[in-house]
Amino acid sequence: MDKLDAPCDILNHMVQYTEPILDGTFAAISDPTRRGVLEQLVREDASITALAERFHMTLTGMKKHVGVLEQAGLVTTEKVGRVRTCRLGLHTLDKEAEWIERYRQLWAERFDDLDRIVEELKQKEKTHGQKKK
Repeated sequence: MDKLDAPCDILNHMVQYTEPILDGTFAAISDPTRRGVLEQLVREDASITALAERFHMTLTGMKKHVGVLEQAGLVTTEKVGRVRTCRLGLHTLDKEAEWIERYRQLWAERFDDLDRIVEELKQKEKTHGQKKK
């Protein structure tokens, strides 16, 4: 994985990842209700009606949330009779995890660098303080 050093590198990287799939996924999971729906569907498939009851909202409101999740590929629905059942989609979140990991590593390296600088300053201060005595 490449290291991002300059602000220009970060900007170029951001432009590279303005893919609609990332935008759709991050928009979909930015809402706590939608994240809750995903957590519920990890445990078991559920009808939109059951999801609306569980999250104490209207059927119309839940349909909108499910629609956003469906557009992002995170949920699929199937209508059998009058019941529309939701289940987790096939979208694996690999690209999103890769994007997050890249920035996690960048910031971890920067904090490690900051820790080293702070430790060097503490040592200098300690050494300088001992010379004054």
